[in-house]
Amino acid sequence: MGAADQSILERLFALIETRKDGDSRTSYTAQLLQAGPEMIGAKIREAASETAKAALNPTPERRKRVAAESADLLYHFLVLWADASVAPGDVWAELAR
Repeated sequence: MGAADQSILERLFALIETRKDGDSRTSYTAQLLQAGPEMIGAKIREAASETAKAALNPTPERRKRVAAESADLLYHFLVLWADASVAPGDVWAELAR
């Protein structure tokens, strides 16, 4: 992953962190964080399933759908990391190991 790509995920994670005490009526991220890991896990499973389904669909939109569903999956992973107090750097270190 390039530095620019990593930076995007780290900036999104920082934004997610600011939503921990946010208003769940106006922030989807706050709503997920307040619902807890069960709800976040359900959204991750849903996004993973949609990503796999998009990858198996041989249409002209395949690449675009896989990218969009992957972004959704990454977002929900970042929400889970915030909920579990796992910083992106912890994950990068594990990947490097």
